[in-house]
Amino acid sequence: MSTTAVPLRPIAKGSLTRLWIGVAAVALAAAGLAWAGQRSVEASPASFLAQNAGEDGVVTTDSGLQYKVLSEGAGPNPTAGDVALVGYKGTLLDGTVFDENPQTAMPVDGVVPGFSEGLQKMKKGGKYRLWIPPQLGYGDQAAGPIPANSVLVFDVQLHDFKSKADIMRMQQMMQQGAVPPAGH
Repeated sequence: MSTTAVPLRPIAKGSLTRLWIGVAAVALAAAGLAWAGQRSVEASPASFLAQNAGEDGVVTTDSGLQYKVLSEGAGPNPTAGDVALVGYKGTLLDGTVFDENPQTAMPVDGVVPGFSEGLQKMKKGGKYRLWIPPQLGYGDQAAGPIPANSVLVFDVQLHDFKSKADIMRMQQMMQQGAVPPAGH
């Protein structure tokens, strides 16, 4: 049995070195991008909120809630004793959606403190973005898909609101078979 030699062209001097340098550069660049991306996701809530506070249009309240008016509504603001009809989308800082509802009724005082505070800043028809720090959200407790110490980001639209007393009167009238007067 004989072996046939296949002629290979010689590699130019320095080509192999340049190839390995290129591979190393690409690997370092990829590692650097991965590290930078991970650092931004892992940024502490305090550092994120400090940076976000400087963004155009972002307002920070005394409690630490941050909000931005996307579209101003009209009329009065709801109070803690009202029930609001809202549409919302709740996400984590990395964009993970944890809750979403286009239209639901909720007592203003029956939600996490930051969401309640944000609703009370809004007017009917308004759209806001809320950044709720952990101490105004779920704090150091995990809640379903929400990890402990998470900043909650909500896009909220306030469709309407009524007082709890008005809702009770409407329910009583409906139970009695009466039709509520127009405009209520």
